[in-house]
Amino acid sequence: MKRIGFFAATMLFGITVAFAQGKPEIKFSETTYDFGEILEENGDATHVFTFTNVGDAPLELTSVTAACGCTIPEWTDTPIAPGKTGFVKATYRVKGSSPTFNKTVSVHTNAQEAPYTLVIKGRVKAAAVEQSELPVSLTSAPVDLQSKETIVNPDVRKAKAKIKKKKR
Repeated sequence: MKRIGFFAATMLFGITVAFAQGKPEIKFSETTYDFGEILEENGDATHVFTFTNVGDAPLELTSVTAACGCTIPEWTDTPIAPGKTGFVKATYRVKGSSPTFNKTVSVHTNAQEAPYTLVIKGRVKAAAVEQSELPVSLTSAPVDLQSKETIVNPDVRKAKAKIKKKKR
């Protein structure tokens, strides 16, 4: 009987120790960042998300992936001790992008099976067009109505005169 009691006590102690081992737990200070309006001419937009390991075991970021190639993630690649902080940096390539964006970064850790999702969003204001890039004339080019050809001529008055002569 003493052996059964000793065995049960040993099993109970082993189970208690197994469950007492800590688990990492990640807590981000924010999971969404809105850049607002970004000027394309200022270049790429970057935001750093910070997190803390609020668990009681080391936290590891096993992978960090962006939903598209226009977002480049960087992250803390060493284990984060309990109570310590780490980062995930998301850089959005602004040049040639769409006017509005809403991009996600997935963070996989040893804390849980499902990834954490971080979001960056904003609006891109295109670079100002220089005057040298503007067309010579903002009026439409004259068209010969009979032949339906567009007459390309920098001097619109000469082109109109040419059309009048053809009509006679």
